[in-house]
Amino acid sequence: MGASLPNDPPLFYETHVFICTNRRPDGHERGCCASKGSEKIKDYMKVRAKEEKIPNIRINAAACLDRCELGPCAVIYPEGVWYRLDSRQAVDLVIEKHIENQSRVPELMIDKPE
Repeated sequence: MGASLPNDPPLFYETHVFICTNRRPDGHERGCCASKGSEKIKDYMKVRAKEEKIPNIRINAAACLDRCELGPCAVIYPEGVWYRLDSRQAVDLVIEKHIENQSRVPELMIDKPE
């Protein structure tokens, strides 16, 4: 499940980042990523990706990714790795380590390996 098949078209983007920008009503028990600054995080990540001249990447706002209590959250495909991006420093680490160096940032991962 989830693996590419031989006749699948090539990936349109080599890296596709979805950042939750969902907004729930104030006081919602699960909170929301937007109230935790996810829109500014998304905008910053777009700027940094351009500054780093990262090819074939797309950074998108996403509706609810259903993990807002852990957010602001993002998921990177095709790997399907989830991160909590709560600062510019977190974005910089994910760009450097995950996107540019094909590694991971375990301390920022949601459901990080033990």
